[in-house]
Amino acid sequence: MSLMTVAEVAAYLDIKEVRVERLERESLLVSKEKDGDGNPLFDKGDVERYKVLAERLGGI
Repeated sequence: MSLMTVAEVAAYLDIKEVRVERLERESLLVSKEKDGDGNPLFDKGDVERYKVLAERLGGI
């Protein structure tokens, strides 16, 4: 399992970091664990599947 930071997810999805944090708070993008500072870390496969689903539904 490859983990991505909030910044990496934001860059991959081409959105702002605060939007990634909001998606995580709303359980639309579920983090796998937290880093040493308490920031969420996301599984790369989950992020890729989220992007495909969001594009099918009309965009992120």
